[in-house]
Amino acid sequence: MEYLYIIQQALVWLITIFWLYQLSISICSLVKLKDKPLLVNKNHRFMAIIPAHNEEAVIRELVESLQKQDYPKELLDIYVIADNCDDNTARIAREAGAIVYERFDPEKKTKGYALDWFLKQKIEENAPYDAFCVFDADNIVDPNFIKNMNKKLCQGEDVVQGYRDIKNPTDNWITAGYAIFYWTMNRFYHLARYNVGLSPLINGTGFMVKFDVVKPDGWDTKTLTEDIEFSLKRIIKGKKLGWAVDAIVYDEQPLGFKQSWKQRTRWTVGHMQCIKEYTKPLAVAVKENKTLMNFDGFLYIIGSIPMFVATIVLLLFNFVMYSANGMSELDLGINIARYVVPTFFLPILTAVFIMWLDKKPIKPMIKGLLCYPLFLGSWLLINFKCLFKRDTSWDKIEHVRKIAIQEVSETEKVEN
Repeated sequence: MEYLYIIQQALVWLITIFWLYQLSISICSLVKLKDKPLLVNKNHRFMAIIPAHNEEAVIRELVESLQKQDYPKELLDIYVIADNCDDNTARIAREAGAIVYERFDPEKKTKGYALDWFLKQKIEENAPYDAFCVFDADNIVDPNFIKNMNKKLCQGEDVVQGYRDIKNPTDNWITAGYAIFYWTMNRFYHLARYNVGLSPLINGTGFMVKFDVVKPDGWDTKTLTEDIEFSLKRIIKGKKLGWAVDAIVYDEQPLGFKQSWKQRTRWTVGHMQCIKEYTKPLAVAVKENKTLMNFDGFLYIIGSIPMFVATIVLLLFNFVMYSANGMSELDLGINIARYVVPTFFLPILTAVFIMWLDKKPIKPMIKGLLCYPLFLGSWLLINFKCLFKRDTSWDKIEHVRKIAIQEVSETEKVEN
């Protein structure tokens, strides 16, 4: 029984230290720093790249929102990669004013493959661009997005994630769960790390990359989460990613639980692939570079699934000790509550605090806030399932919300 107690205490300390570290970094999001000085003052030339698979329902709104950017039109070219499409995506994108590249490869049909295929052509052409921004087909883009990314480029930053907001946060408890999750990540992960000099991560869509960064190797990724993989490879090289809170992109989230389950399963499997591929390189980078940024990147890769496993093991130890009369019912209840409350209920208070800080309307989100523990709990079930069964197939998420950028802006004004 004594050795069980020692293992239990070791796990308690490991998990406690990990979350105290995360809390201390998150607090840094409350500090407002001075803006970085400009190293150059010019308008750079951008590509807006949109990988799209059968997105005829939403592609026009995205292209139109990019055409309405507050930025010189001659310095922004909009490209749509119609990837294995059998609908009218290519035709509608051309009609809307985009330059369309059609790609057909049924064996390699994820966004990472599409980006690599397209960018290698532009690299070979020596295309005259300074940077590119990547969007998902269901996005709509704030009019100041490119202008604010250009500012980051002028400040010397070469890979920058924009602020990922949600088109449909109040549709149901699922879309609300996504919105709360992204709002929390935006402030307590990305902004916090950017403020303290660590590295944020690319977050799937709405990010900018300096063209020179990809010229040596293209978009060389191989996991289901190409955004996280690209970020980790940069961190291993000792390169910080940037964060642009004013470069806003709006994303559509799935309404159905089945679609959401499949999407988050793909993310979890992709994260597990990154754990397998990059845990050792990140550990080596920590040893060689001896920087907090590398250490923070290493903690990220071990902080979700491995820490989840450690928590499960710790809870099992509590039940084993209780069944062996090494713990009272009261102690068991207290120990379980010690993990249930922070995992499921503290995030609600955290979300309300973040929404208040970011001036987001709380009243329309009350139902979503109350259901947020259910959203998080389902994600824990996904993580548990993926420990034993991992589906690496790619399933398309249907996007149907035809929302123009002015509609989002008008809705925010009314709610605020």
